[in-house]
Amino acid sequence: MAELIIEAEKIRENIRTLSDYFEKQGIDWSLITKVFSGDKDFLENILTEEVIDKINSVGDSRLTSLKNLRAVNPAMRTIYIKPPAAIYADDVVQYADISLNSSFSTIKALNEAAGKTGKIHQIIIMVELGEMREGVNRDDVMSFYEKVFNLPNIEVIGLGSNLGCMYGIEPTYDKLLQLSIYKELISVKFNKKLKYISGGSSITLPLIEKGAIPKDINHFRVGEAAFFGVSPLYNEQFLNLHTDTFAFEANIIELEEKKIVPEGVLSDANIGHTADFDDHDASETTVKAILDVGILDVDKDDIEALDKEVRFVGITSDMMVVDIGKNRNAEGKKKYHVGDRIRFRTNYMAVARLLNSKFIDKRFI
Repeated sequence: MAELIIEAEKIRENIRTLSDYFEKQGIDWSLITKVFSGDKDFLENILTEEVIDKINSVGDSRLTSLKNLRAVNPAMRTIYIKPPAAIYADDVVQYADISLNSSFSTIKALNEAAGKTGKIHQIIIMVELGEMREGVNRDDVMSFYEKVFNLPNIEVIGLGSNLGCMYGIEPTYDKLLQLSIYKELISVKFNKKLKYISGGSSITLPLIEKGAIPKDINHFRVGEAAFFGVSPLYNEQFLNLHTDTFAFEANIIELEEKKIVPEGVLSDANIGHTADFDDHDASETTVKAILDVGILDVDKDDIEALDKEVRFVGITSDMMVVDIGKNRNAEGKKKYHVGDRIRFRTNYMAVARLLNSKFIDKRFI
């Protein structure tokens, strides 16, 4: 089968580097592992005691993933990073020490669930700052907090925001300053201190380097930078983190010289995606390789062949066709044979989908 290759030590080094960096900045952080969908092999290979020693918590957006985190390390502090469904309140309280919330009815359900087990469940109230995803409207923050802080089994430990995930709204000093203002207002009106202002994610990291985050922003939720070494704000490497942490290899299962232009009447029955072709090439041929990976496994736009001469032709549910030109190297010898592999770079979404596919092997090195 095709294979996802995971550079475990480089990832562990990235996590340690970020932990040291945040410690110097006086910032707590949560490692967000949702790209791995609770894969136990990953959790056991990456989240060693030494690696997570300086991490505030490990987070995910799926309850099944949090269950696996607990199974691997029962003492691990966990955070559920999307507003939970009220129906799963009991599970959230059982598997998450902290959850991000924006619905009062859900928080009431969490309060009841925590009460049944004698727990205090910690929450961070999410505030809408323009991304139009989860978050209490800014005009309602004070009244929302007032309703929540009287719940006996709920401890509000902070305010948070989510920027950059849906519309790509950039985090700015002015955006994040609004969280600081609400923190001060809550402190004055209710005489309550909030421990965390969770305004940071991988996209916010460059602002630290520029000194462009308010001093009250003291909690980051980071996944992409830890695992891929980049901040999505400019898609650039952050610090000296490793960016070559994953690779994908697909097997050549057929290798033949074929025409560039398909023959016959083109219908709407195709279920795949294809590259454009020029009718002027109707008589031309190139060497095409069929690979053992398809749409069900990964989006072709999320992988890039390391060999620049490999060009995408088409992809169906379980196979991909690439054009490898004359299939000759500089010495004129055959470059690829059936059974060889073609190696690809992967982005965040490619890794997420490949790890979710039961048809893709994974190998830790």
